[in-house]
Amino acid sequence: MDPEVSAVRLTVWEAVHILSSSEDGGRIFCTLGSLKRYLGETENPALPEEQEEFARIHFSTFLRCLVGKLSPDWLELLPDGQMEELWASFFLEGPADQAFLVLMESIEGAASPSFCLMKMVQLLARFLSVGRMAAVMEGQCRQQAGPAFPLLQETLLTKVVGLPDRLGNRLQRENLATFFPQNYFPLLGEEVLRVLQVVVDSLRGGLDCSVSFLSQVLGKACVHGRQKEILGVLVPRLTVLTQGSCLWQRVCWCLVERVPDWAMEAVLKGFVEAAPGPEVLSRLLGNVVTKSKKAQFVMTRKLLFLQYSCTMPMLQSLLGYLAMDSQRRSLLMQALKELLETWGSSSAIRHAPLVQQRYISKAILICLAHLGEAELRDSRDELLASLMEGVKSRLDSSLPPVRRLGMIVAEVASARIHPEGPPLKFQYEEDELTREMLALAMPWPAADGPSEAGLSFAPVSGETPDRETVDRSGPQAGPEGSDSELDSDDEFVPYDMSVDREQRSSKAPSYVRGCLEALTGSEDWERWEAALWALEGLIFRSPAATQEVSMELAKVLLHLEEKTAVAGFEGLRQRALVALTVTDPARVAEYLTAQFYALNYSLRQRMDILDVLTLAAQELSRPGRLGKAPQRGSPDPGSQPGGAVVPAWRAVVEERIRRKTRRFSKGSAGRAPAVGPNEFNSVAGYFFFPLLQHFDRPLVTFDLLGDDQLVLGRLAHTLGALMYLAVNTTVAVPMGKALLEFVWALRFHGDAYVRQGLLSAVSAVLLSVPAERLLADLLDELLEARSWLGDVAEKDPDKDCRLLAVKALLLLEKLRDKLLPLSSP
Repeated sequence: MDPEVSAVRLTVWEAVHILSSSEDGGRIFCTLGSLKRYLGETENPALPEEQEEFARIHFSTFLRCLVGKLSPDWLELLPDGQMEELWASFFLEGPADQAFLVLMESIEGAASPSFCLMKMVQLLARFLSVGRMAAVMEGQCRQQAGPAFPLLQETLLTKVVGLPDRLGNRLQRENLATFFPQNYFPLLGEEVLRVLQVVVDSLRGGLDCSVSFLSQVLGKACVHGRQKEILGVLVPRLTVLTQGSCLWQRVCWCLVERVPDWAMEAVLKGFVEAAPGPEVLSRLLGNVVTKSKKAQFVMTRKLLFLQYSCTMPMLQSLLGYLAMDSQRRSLLMQALKELLETWGSSSAIRHAPLVQQRYISKAILICLAHLGEAELRDSRDELLASLMEGVKSRLDSSLPPVRRLGMIVAEVASARIHPEGPPLKFQYEEDELTREMLALAMPWPAADGPSEAGLSFAPVSGETPDRETVDRSGPQAGPEGSDSELDSDDEFVPYDMSVDREQRSSKAPSYVRGCLEALTGSEDWERWEAALWALEGLIFRSPAATQEVSMELAKVLLHLEEKTAVAGFEGLRQRALVALTVTDPARVAEYLTAQFYALNYSLRQRMDILDVLTLAAQELSRPGRLGKAPQRGSPDPGSQPGGAVVPAWRAVVEERIRRKTRRFSKGSAGRAPAVGPNEFNSVAGYFFFPLLQHFDRPLVTFDLLGDDQLVLGRLAHTLGALMYLAVNTTVAVPMGKALLEFVWALRFHGDAYVRQGLLSAVSAVLLSVPAERLLADLLDELLEARSWLGDVAEKDPDKDCRLLAVKALLLLEKLRDKLLPLSSP
């Protein structure tokens, strides 16, 4: 056995024994001071091989012994904090990676809350503040020449990047601001920069280093969603450092190239977002897209086709980066070809959102601006074929924005791809989007730059008056037979065209059954869309025909999915369902409430059911609804034969006659309030009671008392709304009793939104049930609710819950004067 190695081991064992058994502060102080020579921090340091053995074999064990001795009494063995400072020095001056791992291990294993836990947390904060995290990462960068320890690196990587989450879960409200993600990741970025500086200095001195660990740290941080925090520090500094140094550029390229594939997308998207322009992005990324298949996929497909959340500066940086190097320009041309192919696909035009179509159109214009005439000439035939096919598909679209995109891209692309050919010109209205797209299409200047770009853009802007003249030209004469001498036109207001819709080539169905057939079996998407637009009006116009197919139509509307880019699809579907429920309330409400607890429905569909029931109940309970819907009752005096709605022009004429007629005496100017029976009275039970039957029975994919707390909150709010809409109805008392039992069962729910719904439901009961019925039938439930409301008003952590509880208590106080006289003999 080597005597020097044995001496280190014996010294450590003796120190551990003294720490474990001695209470003599002076002796402990001398023992710890003697061990510091193995850290090389004293005037008489140990031999290098002894220091290496101590760090490699004994240091972690010794640190755990120090953690085990930590207590208030032990630290007070020496005055003025000497013991604590000496204790902390081993963590702050020894091998940083081992010290960091022992610190994290001790924090995660300590009892909470405890003196030891808080001391270790404070020491970890000090560890970060003195730059020891840089030492942790630097140690991994210098291990290239030594043996690799994948398990150690993986453990370090997990704890370095996951530190905010681990400390947040461990400390909860006692967490320190240093460990907040918004503070920790910028600090981690600063430490990465310090290590990169060490790597550059080592390379200049002829020493080998590796940045693989730094690449993994960067990748994992970005995957955790912290691109903005860490790259917000890295990118500005690297932009300056790489500007005049080839060595810094090579180090930065290696940093990006060695990011693991699973993190490449997050890192590249972060760089594209943080870089101020394509020149900086090219300097920071190098030719990573030609060296990594994953990077090429992200930059040329993922960010262009599968995602469309990039801002225009990001898109310009991305495509400008591809254009700035000869090795990458072939990828730019390939991207243009694929963009044009997608842009012209008839399937994409029908199904892709309009915002994605605009995104792809702008990307095409930016690509054209970066490519030269010679490059475009080589692929002219292929590009023109894709362009012409796309223009035809877009001009055939029924949506004006889609057609206008086709016109703009066709004008610019044809001029760039085939400049000597006949130019394509279209008439379309110019707006901010049009001007933005035309500006994106300007070729990037080669020498004189921005001034030339500005001059070349001026003629395009100058064409605006001509286009407006062409668009506005045409017959403007008024209708025949109008007699302007009979009356003045100074009172006419502009005709309201806000609800006008585009004329559709496919005729809308004239009957409800035709709409049902179009929505279920038609492959004519224009007819499908026209049926959706017309359905609500047809339901109200033909209640008898609607009731014949109400169940089939309810099923179709509930499962209806958007097949084309219909503006306001969700609103159209919801209004049709509400109209259907109002027309045949008992059967449709019974069906919808049954489906709320059925299998194979998404949470969105279940919440849609609740919204439809609430809106339909609101419409049914509206006073005077029958008088304002002539198609559902006796004909109104102002209606035309056959139940047609009064034309808008007749109302305008009658109003003008009323204002020009002089009367010598008039009665009350105000109209009598609308009156009529509450139609919700007879069907309220179909809306209300089925929703209460199965809330405590979990399904395979639906558990109101488990993870689906949002739907439970919506259910509570819906029940309260239905209760309020049943005011003064015969069913209000049993509804109130059932609702209070529901509230009492869930009164201690942990989610604030659910509690808010329960409190609103209590107020709805107090407002809807007459006072004498409250006393006769619901007194016990109200007394129980009062005690709960008082507790909530005082102790609930949610402010809105406290406010709702106070409002409910005030309602109870207002009812007390009515309740007490009734209860007295």
